[in-house]
Amino acid sequence: MRADRLMAVLLLLQQREQVTAAEVARELEVSERTARRDLDALATAGVPVYSLQGRGGGWRLVGGARTDLSGLTAPEARALFLVAGPASQATPEVKAALRKLVRALPEPFRVQAEAAASSLVTDRHAWGSSRVEPRPPRFLDALQDAVIHGVQVRLGYVDRAGAGTERTVHPLGVVAKGPSWYLVSGTEAGRRTFRVDRVTSVDPTDDPVHRPGDFDLAASWREIADEVDRRRTPVEARAVCTPDGLAILRIGFGGRLEVGGTTDDGRIEVVVRGADEVVLAGELAGLVEWVEVIGPSTVRDRLAALGRTLVERYGVERSG
Repeated sequence: MRADRLMAVLLLLQQREQVTAAEVARELEVSERTARRDLDALATAGVPVYSLQGRGGGWRLVGGARTDLSGLTAPEARALFLVAGPASQATPEVKAALRKLVRALPEPFRVQAEAAASSLVTDRHAWGSSRVEPRPPRFLDALQDAVIHGVQVRLGYVDRAGAGTERTVHPLGVVAKGPSWYLVSGTEAGRRTFRVDRVTSVDPTDDPVHRPGDFDLAASWREIADEVDRRRTPVEARAVCTPDGLAILRIGFGGRLEVGGTTDDGRIEVVVRGADEVVLAGELAGLVEWVEVIGPSTVRDRLAALGRTLVERYGVERSG
């Protein structure tokens, strides 16, 4: 997004009074040629910028001209830096440019803007087969504000069984997982995850959030998602597969596949997970050309039964 990059170049000029194309390229992670084009574009657009040639030269703003960003509201500042966060889908170039904008924000907004950049994680892989884009539920903004401001909230919530509860939680971050949104919070019972569409009320308090010093939302979500996936697919099968079959396994099982070492005969040790023995055996049955299941015996027995059924049904031609 070139407009964001040009704004970042302008802010660098304001901070340093003079910059070279090499410095701009390094700061914004672009080539020097692109940096020079951006500087020329600012001048063409009417920004009072000029270049000094020779040793010690560079680019400067005429008379130390400045662009005032203090007109941004706090919500606008937070929205801007959501795009620059580590889990954003923006390109690295756009993220680098947007991160420069924080230096020009008024101090009261700066902390909130930086907090916004780490308050949201987007996980594009939905649980199940849904392809619906995530739509913000009713209390999403209120919960994200609580994360950014670092305050506890009294949370009204309806669980899967339909039972309503109210509790005080420490909001740590918000996650978009496929079509659903989740709040990651600290509670008296430890770290918990709440579906935002089941939240019935949000009442911020004046009490600060107890946030672990080493907390990282993206890493915490990976742990949570891995644990949920394991609960959904508790049955594990150990197997060996040929090297050319590994790509097929990756496509078929995705995150349910763990790849190990290489055996003496050149095959690869793997572990695959499934919901139960019947489902897992059915998934593996079509991969017999590449995969040999070592255990457990329950999965091997299911595969053997499937094999006998296939032979009975398709192994002998029927006379008509």
